[in-house]
Amino acid sequence: QAFLFPPSPYHPFTKMQRFYATSMPSACLLVFLAVTSPTLAAAKGFLVERRSSFRGTVDANSLEQELSAALGEAMGCGGHISSDQLAAIEHQLTPIWSTLPKNGEGNIERRSLRYLVHRHFSRQSALQIRGFEPSRPANASGWGDADILAQRVPAFVESFLESSHKLERGFNLGDAARVVATIEQLVFDFEGSVLEEVYHEQHKPMGRSLSRQGMEQLLESYMIRWMIGDDEEGIQILSGNRSLLESTIPHWDQIVGFVNGQVKALDFKRQQAPALARTEASARPGHNAMEARYSFEDAHGIVGGITKSFASFWDSECRSMKASLVEMDTHHTGRVPLSKFYSHGLDAEWRFGESEEYLRELGALDETSWRGKQVIIPNYIQATSNCIISSEHYLVCCVNDCNGVLDEIESRIGAASAEPSQILAVMGNLSSHSTTLEEEHELQLQGSLTSQLEMIADAHGGQVPLHGRLFAQWLHFAFPRECPFPHKSGAVAALTPSEYGERYIASAEDMKAHAAQANASDSHAGLENEDLHWMSQWSAEEELIADYAAMGLRAPWQQRSWLFIMIGGLLGLLVVVAGVVGVAGSGLKVAAEPGLLPHHGKAHFV
Repeated sequence: QAFLFPPSPYHPFTKMQRFYATSMPSACLLVFLAVTSPTLAAAKGFLVERRSSFRGTVDANSLEQELSAALGEAMGCGGHISSDQLAAIEHQLTPIWSTLPKNGEGNIERRSLRYLVHRHFSRQSALQIRGFEPSRPANASGWGDADILAQRVPAFVESFLESSHKLERGFNLGDAARVVATIEQLVFDFEGSVLEEVYHEQHKPMGRSLSRQGMEQLLESYMIRWMIGDDEEGIQILSGNRSLLESTIPHWDQIVGFVNGQVKALDFKRQQAPALARTEASARPGHNAMEARYSFEDAHGIVGGITKSFASFWDSECRSMKASLVEMDTHHTGRVPLSKFYSHGLDAEWRFGESEEYLRELGALDETSWRGKQVIIPNYIQATSNCIISSEHYLVCCVNDCNGVLDEIESRIGAASAEPSQILAVMGNLSSHSTTLEEEHELQLQGSLTSQLEMIADAHGGQVPLHGRLFAQWLHFAFPRECPFPHKSGAVAALTPSEYGERYIASAEDMKAHAAQANASDSHAGLENEDLHWMSQWSAEEELIADYAAMGLRAPWQQRSWLFIMIGGLLGLLVVVAGVVGVAGSGLKVAAEPGLLPHHGKAHFV
């Protein structure tokens, strides 16, 4: 009998079901004043014990206590976030920080802070932090209808910092590091709460050391709970049926090997630094750091490392999925016809089964080409449907291949904007960049790509903002298999399958209907790429993560307004000279260069 769970946040698991079924003192004071109800003793208890369950409460007062305590740790109010840790975070943030637009005091805006935090976690651990998704408008007044912890955390984090830094001052690098440290602490506490559940489930006292076998048993149960989420019935069934577990969760044996490797890494660390191991154990009476015994703190540290490194471990699965898509991308546009996508899903690939409407909602569907509907490879790989872990605070997703491209551009330019010639020079000298199939990818920047970059600069006074939507769009067409297409904010939603609902998966009938047209898209395969599909999805609407006015850049609508004022003044002068009483109307049309797209359009801040 087929074993079917309800739609789970862990989408690869759900896909397989379908397949098989068919300043420090003042800062601390501000944190204290921001807490409305808890007593000092309660806050101190939270800091010492670290035992509150983030999964078990959505009470606003409790949330403020927990978050303020976590922020207090990050800001040095008696917690265990050290100045060295904050300095390390600042060092990691600096390459992106140096290219963000600053105000007159050298600080960044709230929107830029959100962008910086999102990029940091994406680069470091392929984590998407709830509330910081790029698809979410940054100026939204609310975080969603459901009053759950995950949707309120970002607003609380920012409100604390905004209370100590007025909006007109902006945020400095230290503020950004504290936000990152706070979120890291929240994630770490969440992992601890899941670990507590496993201890309780296995009737293991948290103050007692575990043997190697006991630790491995504990961590296996933790991984099931971490990957499945809150489906208690499913967790219990899988935990009690090893064969079903191995056939349901992809590569379970390899996952277990990865987890046991983390335990071995801890043993190695103890052997290499025995003095440090003894010091760490001295704070836990009854624990011998040099023996193969493990405390709750040891287990907590291991699961924290698993969260940070799991995307790298799972990357081979993402690469395999991307390789299958690239093989179907015969025109090298970073797109796969929806018919081929479903045909492959029916024949060999259990992972390609999202419904057409769900792909559209995720922003992974291009419907502008004469070839018909196409799946955008990097958008699909980065979609929440392919995130291996979905928790209340974060998702663990596939590594974003565009991060490497952006990192190199930012490190070489080191500013918030650049002239087209600078960008083209950097692009021409990028270090060896390879596609998923490890074939050398030679950039073709001449022609339309160069002209489009120049048009972006023309719309901004000769400079290209590196963190604007138009440049991200340009990068997508330069690296169509690596860099996602940037949809306008609010146009798509990062919804997991369970959040989207039952229609997240395509029916067999729909897949077969699309697959029947699989050969039609290749009917003109011999034509040149530009003649077939050159930037049909290009949108001229700009979105900026900050106000670039301080840098002397004008937004497109400002330029047009100034142009129209000049034209109006000239017409007025002609009217006077000619003695004309009235003018019925006037218009202005600019013919675009053949093969290019118009560069004028709306622009706004997100």
